[in-house]
Amino acid sequence: MSSSVVIAPREGKRSFDKVVGIYWKEAKYEFLKYWRMPVYSLSVILFPAMFYTLFGLILNRDLSGGHKEAATYLLATMGCYGVIGVALFGFGVGVAMERGQGWLQVKRASPMPVAAYFTGRVAMCLIFSLIVFLMLFTLGSLFGGVHLTGLQVMALMATLVLGSIPFCSFGLAIGYFARPNSAPSIVNMLYLPLSFFSGLWMPIGVFPTVLQKVAVALPPYHLGQLALHMVGFPGRGDVHTHINVLIGFALICLGAAMLGFRRDEGKLYG
Repeated sequence: MSSSVVIAPREGKRSFDKVVGIYWKEAKYEFLKYWRMPVYSLSVILFPAMFYTLFGLILNRDLSGGHKEAATYLLATMGCYGVIGVALFGFGVGVAMERGQGWLQVKRASPMPVAAYFTGRVAMCLIFSLIVFLMLFTLGSLFGGVHLTGLQVMALMATLVLGSIPFCSFGLAIGYFARPNSAPSIVNMLYLPLSFFSGLWMPIGVFPTVLQKVAVALPPYHLGQLALHMVGFPGRGDVHTHINVLIGFALICLGAAMLGFRRDEGKLYG
């Protein structure tokens, strides 16, 4: 009596379509997860809109001839404030919470590529950053008399959406080193002071000289100056310098996040 053994064919590499599908689904469900989470979606969209309405539209409405200028100025800087919040809370708090819940261990044990998780979260942050920009621009256009050319609108939108990426890497570094319970406090302790001292709440020129020098060392300052350039304000410094600072900041934060990733990996598999 003879017997035969059937060996299942070894699965080859995933096709390009399957890989794209994995990344697409991860991005889709990351967005839906946070969209259905009011504590995140409402706060990151409504708080910048509320502050812009108060400081950019209401408090400056009595300025003769300067109302539109103030509304345009704060559209750029409050837009930066909004997209930075999207990135820091989406990554800094989100990653820390999922690390604490063990969800990242499940993801890493699954056949899904590790990069798909991070790419999906970046895509989620980019979409929310776009929503924040559209909300602020609509308010400024309807109630603040903001008039930008189509090219300026596209340039500002691209600056804010893409400018959130360095702060995604900053949030990722926080998420890998902060404990789940302390991550929201750490993000708030960094987010508000950094935004204020970077000139996102008021023009940097009203600060004392010492604080103006401090602001130059803060990454949100460079994003704010880029945004101001896009809407016609001269800003401070050179555009290329601002871009290089943000790229360098992103790389440093990614390096720190990689150390945190390796540390977690060592704890699991060491």
